[in-house]
Amino acid sequence: MDLPGKIAIMGGGSWATALAKIVLSTQDKINWYMRRDDQIQDFLQSGHNPSYLSAVEFDVERIHFYSDINKAIEDSDTLIFATPSPFLKQHLNKVRTSMRDKFIISAIKGIVPDENMLVADYFAEYYDVPIQNIAVIGGPCHAEEIALERLSYITLACPDVEKVKQISPVFQNHYLKNYCCQDVIGIEYASVLKNVYAIVAGICHGMKYGDNFLAVFICNAIEEMRNFLYAVHGLDRDITDSVYLGDLLVTAYSRFSRNRTFGTMIGKGYSVKTAQLEMEMIAEGYYGTKCIYEINEKYKVDMPILNTLYAILYERKSPVTEIRKLTKLFK
Repeated sequence: MDLPGKIAIMGGGSWATALAKIVLSTQDKINWYMRRDDQIQDFLQSGHNPSYLSAVEFDVERIHFYSDINKAIEDSDTLIFATPSPFLKQHLNKVRTSMRDKFIISAIKGIVPDENMLVADYFAEYYDVPIQNIAVIGGPCHAEEIALERLSYITLACPDVEKVKQISPVFQNHYLKNYCCQDVIGIEYASVLKNVYAIVAGICHGMKYGDNFLAVFICNAIEEMRNFLYAVHGLDRDITDSVYLGDLLVTAYSRFSRNRTFGTMIGKGYSVKTAQLEMEMIAEGYYGTKCIYEINEKYKVDMPILNTLYAILYERKSPVTEIRKLTKLFK
């Protein structure tokens, strides 16, 4: 496999737009799949994504747009998927062409709902993609800061680490650095859990808990993450690496974090449904909470933060009562 070959961005949201900006900083051209023809037409006319990161200007002569996912797959070698995890199946259900000989990169920080499967496992099981041809992107990297070209770091992981080392120059420029490893499973689960913990951080912020408490919360959250990752995939990893702790920190603290924003609304008294309706983008941690909760029924890791959020989001228990109980467990 000669990597990267022709690269396709699969998705039309903010993270997909940021990734397109990155790839076009190192490659001459890209393919770009978006579901909606009207979004593509507006993009071609204006020179920017009309719906997300609209301040980022693109040379549309260097982009081949597709609204047909099968055609985009057929014409590309490396497929970078950057859609919200709740919508992945909706897109892939339209796929009729083989992806077996493609290199898949998942930039999706979530679990496939209903299946409770990691994205890499989903591609391997349902689309017959060899696991050594599937990579993931993780790390503390908000799309909004990529748009502003603020220095950022990502981690690329693949079971065949030599393949992501071939790919890594695509994701390296004056504002982006990267690191390569093999921990696909750990990074995928960490990417879900950091969204879960960011919602709880937001709830606490909305309830006027201060920075002192949030620091203690993060310490307990990273320990809970470490215990879960070791239970599901006992790899010798450093939980303080940026792809684990760094991603948790930025998601829990940043004003760009939609999961923190979602949690803040709940902490201020919004119902779960009202907060969802007022959010302009998906808070993936809502879905990730249920997925991890159900997965943990098998592993039975002690996860009081996860259980607290599940009780608030899915059992409609009082945030005030549940967070107060949680604080008694911290040290």
